[in-house]
Amino acid sequence: MTKFLTPEGLKKLEDELGMRKTEMRQKIAATIKEAKEQGDLSENAEYTEAKRQQADNERRIMELENTIRTSEVASFVKGSNVVQMGSKVKVKFNGDEQIFEIVGSNEADPLIWKISNESPIGKVLLGKKAGDKVKAGTPSGEKEYKIIEVK
Repeated sequence: MTKFLTPEGLKKLEDELGMRKTEMRQKIAATIKEAKEQGDLSENAEYTEAKRQQADNERRIMELENTIRTSEVASFVKGSNVVQMGSKVKVKFNGDEQIFEIVGSNEADPLIWKISNESPIGKVLLGKKAGDKVKAGTPSGEKEYKIIEVK
């Protein structure tokens, strides 16, 4: 299944990748060099920790490169009244209004109302318009959402 990114999400991943390949690698290399200069590496906690950080950084670089290479940037038609990747959707449910932003799974952050296009709510909202009602199965049961506005 193709993973989607918004243009903003792609930029964020590319920025992180660039930082990890340059600044982070240089900082870790300097830490390893300093730790080596202290002598016996077998009992050097700083060296062991720096090598762990290096492995973690290289693993994250590979993850980022893979995500960027295998993901598709979703096209966003500005001014469209249809919910699409990148849309901000004002919905009403249980008498409350909420604004969701539809993003790719790598960008999702429910704490700031960025929901994945693969989530139950994201799936049912895609392709709908203001005035439509949708039902989504959530962990707390099925909920009905009325779309108030699409930006």
